[in-house]
Amino acid sequence: MAGKQIAGHELVPGKTIKDHIHVGGTQFQVPHVLLCGEKEGPTVLITAGIHNAEYIGIQAAIELSNEIDVSELAGNVVILPLVNCSGFENRTMSLVYEDGKNLNRVFPGDKDGSEADRLAHVLFEAFIKNVDMYIDLHGGDGYENLMPFVYYLGDTDCEEIARSMMECVNSDYCVRSRCRTGGAYNLASVHGIPSILIERGQMGTWSREEVEADKTDVRNILKYLGVLPGEHVRYPKTELTEYNYSAPVAGCWYPEKKAGETFSEGEKLGEIRDYFGQSVYTEYAKEDGIVLYQCASLNIVKNGPMLAYGVRLD
Repeated sequence: MAGKQIAGHELVPGKTIKDHIHVGGTQFQVPHVLLCGEKEGPTVLITAGIHNAEYIGIQAAIELSNEIDVSELAGNVVILPLVNCSGFENRTMSLVYEDGKNLNRVFPGDKDGSEADRLAHVLFEAFIKNVDMYIDLHGGDGYENLMPFVYYLGDTDCEEIARSMMECVNSDYCVRSRCRTGGAYNLASVHGIPSILIERGQMGTWSREEVEADKTDVRNILKYLGVLPGEHVRYPKTELTEYNYSAPVAGCWYPEKKAGETFSEGEKLGEIRDYFGQSVYTEYAKEDGIVLYQCASLNIVKNGPMLAYGVRLD
């Protein structure tokens, strides 16, 4: 009997496979690495570069794909170190270069759609729906200031395992998400695949310390899942509900806070001014919270991301 297959490859114990998968109707070739353990266990997917300027996860995934020893694995680890290659090569921040779409807003995709739709469709059909657990590596975009935290999706059949995976991430905060559409890890969770999204890094930069932190988190999760040997560590967290706000107008943005800073209800969070320096919009806090991430560039785009904050769950 044939064994489990991912992206057309049989997962043969002890084998490492490095290949590309073609996305039909496009020029895309998505790199992937299959690390097939010598012992039985779950299959875990790790993706990075869905947003192509979030470099911490990309570098961490590349290094993990070369460092994980298949002889130690009980199960399989599937790594996609850079999903949106065309965006990376054309430095488009969150967007797929060819159609200008945010890849993490179009899942499950469409095999007959535009480039982002087709890419999302292949990612779901060839990888996500064929694994047992999923870790998606993200960070602040090229214009975003962000504090490290982790998402998991609430109200799903796999929430308990996802929560335990989340507790293996070394951060002070987590978000119990309510969003069930558009994103890769959200879609996986809705389909019963325990999934989390780790946020670390910001502003189109990367550092050795942050890459090592991502790698340590991934290994810690794999230990919890029994895929890697050793004891895992759990990190207590403050659980938050997330609120996102887009810019109502274009102009120059002047935030009052940095990511990770707390604020009180009624406090000024930022202001948009026109090109004469006159205020055209001011954002005030609607409740007590903490800034998760926000636009940190001078320019701000109408209807584009302005800030996201978390409110503590009771």
